[in-house]
Amino acid sequence: MRIADRRHVANGILAGLPENELARIRPRFERVDLPLGSVVHEPNAPLKHVYFPLSGIISLLNIMEDGSCGEVAVIGNEGVESVVLFMGGERSPSRGVVQGDLSAIRLPARAVKEEFARGGALQRLLLRYTQALMVQMGQTVVCNRHHTVDKQLCRWLLLSFDRMKSDHLMMTQELIANMLGVRREGVTCAARRLQEDGLIQYSRGHITLVDRPGLEQRACECYHVVRREYDRLLGAYT
Repeated sequence: MRIADRRHVANGILAGLPENELARIRPRFERVDLPLGSVVHEPNAPLKHVYFPLSGIISLLNIMEDGSCGEVAVIGNEGVESVVLFMGGERSPSRGVVQGDLSAIRLPARAVKEEFARGGALQRLLLRYTQALMVQMGQTVVCNRHHTVDKQLCRWLLLSFDRMKSDHLMMTQELIANMLGVRREGVTCAARRLQEDGLIQYSRGHITLVDRPGLEQRACECYHVVRREYDRLLGAYT
């Protein structure tokens, strides 16, 4: 299956589209570059756009009444942000926040809904991706409930490195603690242990992956469950 104009298919979902479907939506493509901390949508606000990341990460955060938050999923160039739109909803209970500088293809919500309704390859890919995302969300809940901060940090780092397609992250310990919904002191101790064991290097918000096999071995089964599901459902396209 020939893919048209590969300059715009660095995203796994878009790369899986046949030429005719890609050509139909390409005129609506808008390239956006957003810095760390940018908000792509607020909780319960009408969704106006759908983002197909090319590089960088979007975190989905659930915000509590007291202002505390926790990350429920990370989205990179394997997928798409705002799955609730084509699943029948117009709003998301989560906040979408850029973690690491983001480059993405943005499409109007209406254009994506219209193409999804055609029932072609985009619909099939989006449904597969949604299933994989649901697995990630469910495993995140289990991990945060049953595993130590050390295990949670390993899972989060590996999922982030996978989506950044890089061995480098820019992230403070305070932001990581917010993502995991734990105390900053717990993240500090966990990161120190990983660094002492030669798995990562961490300095002033710069995290470098040093020993991936070692970090995978240290991680709980949650990372491996999520990775297997993404590979099973989307491996042919990413």
